[in-house]
Formats: sequence, structure tokens, C-alpha cells
Amino acid sequence: MERHFERELHTLKENLLKMGSLVERNIANSIKSLIQRDSELAQKTIQSDSQIDELEIKLEEMAIRLLALRQPMAKDLRFIVKGTKIITDLERMGDLAVNICERALELNKEPLLKPYIDLPRMAEKAQFMLKEALDAFVREDTEIALKVCQDDQLIDDLNNQIFRELLTFMLEDPRNISRAIRISFISKYLERIGDHATNIAEDVIYMVKAKDIRHGHTE
Repeated sequence: MERHFERELHTLKENLLKMGSLVERNIANSIKSLIQRDSELAQKTIQSDSQIDELEIKLEEMAIRLLALRQPMAKDLRFIVKGTKIITDLERMGDLAVNICERALELNKEPLLKPYIDLPRMAEKAQFMLKEALDAFVREDTEIALKVCQDDQLIDDLNNQIFRELLTFMLEDPRNISRAIRISFISKYLERIGDHATNIAEDVIYMVKAKDIRHGHTE
């Protein structure tokens, strides 16, 4: 019975990581569709989000079954409970990748407002935070998880920088407003992806140490 339960936990973890890998891919493709003005890639990325949604349902059902039938205790209980929260964060990140693709489809129809410089940097950092958060989850490494939480400030700073720059474009010429707003939306979507990666890192810390560091509780 104990070995069977361990196998079920392992299957849950494997599928969660598979979901994370799909989300990472879609985030990368969403920003690529913008930078390379590849509307076909944007459409394919939007369509592939259904795979992430299907995994979300499958994983939630698996977690509920484990909670109901196995009645886990201590660390196993924290793993399953926090695992369901991580699943939700991953699904929302997938939705944000779809949102980026939708804005890319709109922007690709218009002349380029400005070269994309900070958005790719922001996207790269957000993807790295997600990868590190999932690595922390696999390794149960709270040091990596804590670093992810600290790195979120870099994403916030880039978001603020991009907004200020876009505001200048809007003030200079009202014809820039529509494109600038769409770009600012993309920046905000990436900032939210960073927030969800931070949520995952915080859940890892709680899972391993039973310590809640949300809302600045890092002592």
C-alpha cells in the first residue's frame, strides 16, 4: 500500500512537471510570435493551450483522489495541497501566454511602434523564474525557491520602465496610443507570469519547511 501511494505521488509530480514544460514552451512561443511577427505561431500557441487545460483537470482529479483515499499526513499532505495550487498557477500562466498571442496578432497587423528590447528581456527573466521554481519543486530546494521570490523585483522594475517609455510615445503622438496600450498589456502579462512563478516558489518553501513566507514573512 505504501509503495503504491509513493508511485501515485510520483505520477502526480511527473504530470505536474509535464504541464510546467508545456507552459514554458507556450510562454517562449508567445513572445517569439510577437518579436518575429509570426501570426501563425501565435495561432498555434493559442490552440495548444487546450493541452494545458486538459492536464489541469487530470491533475486536480488525481490530487482529490489521493486526498480522499489515502488521507496523507505531514509533508505528503503539504505536497498534494500545494501541488493543486501550483497546478492553478501554471494554468493561469498558460492563459497569460494566450493573452500575449492575442495582442501579438493585433500588433502584427500594424507598423512596428519601436524595436522590442525590454519585452524579450522581461520574457526571458519570467521564463527563467518559472524554470527555477519548477527545479526547486523537483529538488525540494528552498534556496532556489527563495531566489525566485527575490528575482520578481527585476520583472516589476522592467514593467515600470516599459510603461514609462510607452507613456512618452502616447504623449508624443495620439496615433501611437492603440499600439502602446497593447504593448503595455503584454508587459503586464509578463509581470503576472513572474508573480505566478513567485507563488510556486513560495509554495515549495511551505511544502518543504512548513513555513509561510507570503506577504513578506521571510524571517
